[in-house]
Amino acid sequence: MDDQRLIYLDHAATTPCDPRIVEIMQPYWIEQFANPSSSVHIAGRRARDAIERAREQVATLIGATSREIVFTSGATEANNVAILGLARAVRHRGSSRNRLVTTVFEHASVWEPAKALAREGSDVTQIPATPLGIVDLATAEKQMTNQTFLVSIQLANNEIGTLQPVKEVASLARNVGAVIHCDATQAVGKISTDVNDLDVDLLSLSGHKFYGPKGVGALYIRGGPDSWPLVPLMFGGGQEQGLRPGTVNVPAVVGLGAACEIASQELESESKRVATFRDAFEDQLRRAMPEVRINGRSVCRLPGASSLTFPNIEADVLLAQMPQLILSTGSACASGTWEPSHVLTAIGLSREAAWSTIRCTWGRFSKQSEVNFTIETLAAAIRVIQS
Repeated sequence: MDDQRLIYLDHAATTPCDPRIVEIMQPYWIEQFANPSSSVHIAGRRARDAIERAREQVATLIGATSREIVFTSGATEANNVAILGLARAVRHRGSSRNRLVTTVFEHASVWEPAKALAREGSDVTQIPATPLGIVDLATAEKQMTNQTFLVSIQLANNEIGTLQPVKEVASLARNVGAVIHCDATQAVGKISTDVNDLDVDLLSLSGHKFYGPKGVGALYIRGGPDSWPLVPLMFGGGQEQGLRPGTVNVPAVVGLGAACEIASQELESESKRVATFRDAFEDQLRRAMPEVRINGRSVCRLPGASSLTFPNIEADVLLAQMPQLILSTGSACASGTWEPSHVLTAIGLSREAAWSTIRCTWGRFSKQSEVNFTIETLAAAIRVIQS
């Protein structure tokens, strides 16, 4: 197939690295390659300076200070450090608090460490979702007790794009003296994300979700690691404020910083542009195929996110008919499983409807011309399946 005809509509899984970011990263592969921990010479200090500048860029994007940013290999590591690191710190202090409250449709990088804690004896409970695709605040309040040590909630859902009421959940967590963690992986760089407005203590992000490189992310810790003595998951040279050891990946961190700076400058205009594509696509789709269900449509969503259920049409079969369109059936981290999406079943879809759902996510390099082509391709594929 001619690669020029491929249309990428899976920006929730990953985004292409912005060429401007690749250019900024380039010198740190060959010319400025020194170990940032080698501060005895100028090359090492330059590498360290580049890391600290990136730390400031990340902090600026989310309303934090640079000392509150710890670099990680991505949001998966950041989520694990936040959840497991805090749980171990609570145990080491001898606290009786043993409850972790999360939501029914968290990403696996939150839910798997939560399950690990449950196996170790923690009381783990999930806030259910409403059919609209947001958490049920009334139930959330009931689940939070004075035994709760942590509440972990995503800011934007990775499958249907719905924005969660993090600030309201944080208020409930404060009432019982719990720490609040937010997995903001899908939101940072796409919508305004301010840790102070959200009132969270911990927040995770990942560079490849907003046009930065893969393999790098960050954990925000309110007040810095000394304020929340998380127990490290790994031990070594003590890099990254003693919380995350290992030689820092300077080119990737520089790329993450650049991604944050570009997002800071362009977020408002880009969000409007991407939302325009998404809305035009959904409006045309509903006119062409009135039977389609758009999950989460009636609440606030990420600008580029569409979750589409086509009744009585298997999503895998539909995608096979459209090789020109790069789409997915749900979270990339859950591909290859034989169970329907836990996100879709959590909002009330039947197993059959979940199997009939695809995820379409627009992004920075999407074009207006791709909207019509995508509609035409979808319609043609469905005609073939139904014939």
